Amino acid sequence: MSQGSEVYNATSYLLDRNVAAGRGGKVVFTDPAAEITYGALQTQTRRFANLLKRLGVRREERVAMIMLDTIDFPIVFLGAMRAGVVPVPLNTLLTAEQYAYVLADCRARVLFISAALLPAVRDSLVRLTGLDYVVVSGGEVQGPAQPFLRFTDELAKEPDAFETADTHADEPAFWLYSSGSTGMPKGVRHCHSSLEATADTYARQVLGIREDDVVLSAAKLFFAYGLGNALTFPMSVGASTILNPERPTPPLMFDLIRRHDPSIFCGVPTLFASMLHDEASKAAGRTRRLRVCTSAGEALPELVGRSWKERFGVDILDGVGSTELLHIFLSNAPGDVKYGTSGRPVPGYTVRLVTEAGTDAEDGEVGEMLVHAPSAADGYWNQRHKSRQTFEGYWTRTGDKYVRDAEGRYTYCGRADDMFKVSGIWVSPFEVESALISHPAVLEAAVVPASDPEGLLKPRAFVVLRAGASEEGLRESLKDHVKQKIGPWKYPRWIDVVEALPKTATGKIQRFKLRDDAGPGPAA
Repeated sequence: MSQGSEVYNATSYLLDRNVAAGRGGKVVFTDPAAEITYGALQTQTRRFANLLKRLGVRREERVAMIMLDTIDFPIVFLGAMRAGVVPVPLNTLLTAEQYAYVLADCRARVLFISAALLPAVRDSLVRLTGLDYVVVSGGEVQGPAQPFLRFTDELAKEPDAFETADTHADEPAFWLYSSGSTGMPKGVRHCHSSLEATADTYARQVLGIREDDVVLSAAKLFFAYGLGNALTFPMSVGASTILNPERPTPPLMFDLIRRHDPSIFCGVPTLFASMLHDEASKAAGRTRRLRVCTSAGEALPELVGRSWKERFGVDILDGVGSTELLHIFLSNAPGDVKYGTSGRPVPGYTVRLVTEAGTDAEDGEVGEMLVHAPSAADGYWNQRHKSRQTFEGYWTRTGDKYVRDAEGRYTYCGRADDMFKVSGIWVSPFEVESALISHPAVLEAAVVPASDPEGLLKPRAFVVLRAGASEEGLRESLKDHVKQKIGPWKYPRWIDVVEALPKTATGKIQRFKLRDDAGPGPAA
């Protein structure tokens, strides 16, 4: 993107540029039922832009998306931006209450929704006075209270020609709603230039994505991480993507890898750990084309990274990103991987660690991470106070605590509100959790502070055991294991064995729920 450009549209950059370069006949997206080429996608996005015009949606107004990862998703997302309309992809796993809140909050004129997801939101639609149309993808649906339209039929009515909106690089292009792990989701506003910014930095200079790559992302398109993995990055170089509308279970991921042989696989720590312990992994061999894997969402435990590399011969590039910054800004890189760390700043991003006193943290000192980013959001929708707390001029507060070593690598310590002190020393829940899952009996772990009888905070652990593991003598074994791994004051004083840990739809552990439910530690 040329600096100071008055006219810039993200769809022209991602799509039209590829067709002009001769890739019109190349497949860009494949889902279980269909595939679409760059040329056909260009035509469909033009038709979609005409559809929005017919439905009365004007430039800068919002359209909501509750859509599975099929080829219809990029048609809606890119077609809306082509028209200068703002698409708002929503998490497909929200509750009816959350959908009602978000749809009202973003003031969407039209909702585009996959037929399989309609039952979760249908009862809420009658209460939304600003919603004019509901357009259903992938199924026949009749609605008594709303004018439900069929996506395929409506698109077929429109002409192929549309003059792309002369949007500005700084104009609102799309919104993403934060995961809302501690409250209702917040609308994060991104501009047209943000997508290219992530492609020019992480995708080109860290991932090294190429035109001949085939990408498979377990993270869905409505996540900032998934949107970059499966849409922005491959389209920035004319590559191809395998879309998966189903839940990314280990057996399904292994099956997709076997059938499509991707060269890039993007997952999250929980999935990588589950895949390593799945029966299918024992039969899964090294693939012909897979050259790199990526991870984000939460820090990747060192044991998981090393075990994956040993099993499949491919590194996982662990990194950290956020909805507010659109994708990864801190990452390990090919040839520069140190498991247990989040790596170094992505070229184009500058990071600072700030102590509680407001000073820059020294090497080895814990601080909150602030990021100077070309892809930072324009702010939160209708939440000025929270915008001011997060976006400080050129800097964005991440809410993550990190420590930097002498080599310039950063190690995750936890969310700012998850950290606590034991005997006056900061304890990172993630560090204790990593020590716990290195024990052969533990599959997953979460650590929160709990009060002892004297009212002092100590670590309390919740663990999910591996199949066949016994609880007999386990608690003392785990305590000794943590003491030896990371230090005697950090071991969990209480250990609860649970069936599962509470998580967000992105796979992040919701430690606040464990804190709220646990209360004080039980008496010794």
